[in-house]
Amino acid sequence: MTCEILRVDRPRAWPPRPTSLTRVFWDALAEGRFQTTKCRDCRRFTFPPKPFCPHCWSKAHAWEALSGRGTLYSRTVIHAAPKVFAEQAPIHVGIVDLDERLRICCALVEDDGPIPLDAPVEIVVLAHTDGPLFAARARS
Repeated sequence: MTCEILRVDRPRAWPPRPTSLTRVFWDALAEGRFQTTKCRDCRRFTFPPKPFCPHCWSKAHAWEALSGRGTLYSRTVIHAAPKVFAEQAPIHVGIVDLDERLRICCALVEDDGPIPLDAPVEIVVLAHTDGPLFAARARS
C-alpha cells in the first residue's frame, strides 16, 4: 500500500538521525512506502526497524511493507509542549494498533475533529521541507 503524502511547509522540529539501517525506512517513507523489519526466523514484525529480533534475538531480518491500516488505541493532546515543539502546540498524538499486530505512537492528523478511540485509521506521510515523518488520520 502506498501512503498519501501531505506537504508540510516547514522543517521537522526534531528530525530523526538515520543510521545505515533506518535510512532504508526513511527513504521509503519519503516515497510513500511504510515498511519495517520482519524476522526471517520467527516471522514477527519489529517497529521501529531493528537489526535483530527482540522476540527471538535472530539477526536474520528482511524489509517488509506494512498495510498502513490500523485502529486508534489511545490519544492525547499536548498543550504545554517542549520549546522545540512549541509552535506546533497543541499536538495531537495517538497510539495506533496496526493490522500487522504492531503498536506505534505517532502524530494524529485531525482535519475533521478528534478521531474517536477504536476508529479505523491509516498512516500518511508528512512531507516536511527537510524530510518525512509519519502520522495517522481517520480512514474514510
